Amino acid sequence: MASYEDFIPVNLLTGFLGSGKTTLLKRLLESPQLANTAVLINEFGEIGLDHLLLETVDNETVVLQSGCICCTIRTDLKNAIVSLYDKSRRGIIPSFDRMVIETTGLADPAPIVFTLRGDPMIRHHFRLGNIVTTVDAVNAERELTTNDETRKQIAVADRIVITKTDIADPLAVERLSATLRDLNATAKIYDAQTDRIEADDLLAHDIYDPQTKSEEVQSWLDQESKRPGHAHAHDRNRHADDIVTFCVIEDRPLDWTAFGIWLSMLVHAHGENVLRVKGLINVAGLPSPVVVNGVQHIIHPPTHLDRWPSDDMRSRIIFVVRGLDPKLLQRSLAAFNGLAKPGDLSS
Repeated sequence: MASYEDFIPVNLLTGFLGSGKTTLLKRLLESPQLANTAVLINEFGEIGLDHLLLETVDNETVVLQSGCICCTIRTDLKNAIVSLYDKSRRGIIPSFDRMVIETTGLADPAPIVFTLRGDPMIRHHFRLGNIVTTVDAVNAERELTTNDETRKQIAVADRIVITKTDIADPLAVERLSATLRDLNATAKIYDAQTDRIEADDLLAHDIYDPQTKSEEVQSWLDQESKRPGHAHAHDRNRHADDIVTFCVIEDRPLDWTAFGIWLSMLVHAHGENVLRVKGLINVAGLPSPVVVNGVQHIIHPPTHLDRWPSDDMRSRIIFVVRGLDPKLLQRSLAAFNGLAKPGDLSS
């Protein structure tokens, strides 16, 4: 049986209505790095892809000039994924080694992640690659205040692309960047107007790519450590929301069984509010760390690094949560690992 890292990666492209998802997708599809990619979209959107079309396979699927297969989702997501995979196996369409799903602007990414991990027909062939979220610099402040979907799309992202900065107030862009960093400390943030965005950087590198997984983990830790007071919860009033990012650090190695029970109980009880968890774990008895990564109820299979990415060998778990007390989480983990002092749980 193939290892999890060999499964076809699925990248999610999300973002609120009008935030530039289709524009970004069109730009990425022109890259030869995505030549063997299947693209699932709910509709072609406001930016037409007609000039990229090469041939029509059926009334749902087209082949683009780049070699990508593009398909509209006209039934449910599971059927669309299974249909594309079946067509590629039967030679109706070219084979693909990556899939990109462009969600609707109002979509919560979590159910899509659940489909990838929960459906037995899909999980044996596909895995989550990473989540890319576009954020409209002109309208972001209003959307962050009024739309819970926007906050969740940002909170679960691995990459964030800020769009329309060329027509936005520079001070508003600066405020937005700070807010994004508060909502999601580990995501890499790009400016669509000024940054050189390569398809390989945005979509292809994730925690299961053997050549880059250590670099990806180190990036999480670097982004989190850049902020003052990064081990603590941030001021919730800054973005009028109860979503916070914080890092739990344990100096002593963790017992893997105890940690697994603790994390399972946490997502079972509070999965809707544990928006994202990423961690580098020093497991007792192992010479190198284990990486954990999850979105809400779904914890992906842990992966081992060949070596520690730095001299810091402490366990560090970065959480993006909603309405949960960081101190209680840290105390409960310490208790499960046998580190709590007497009286901790009653205080």
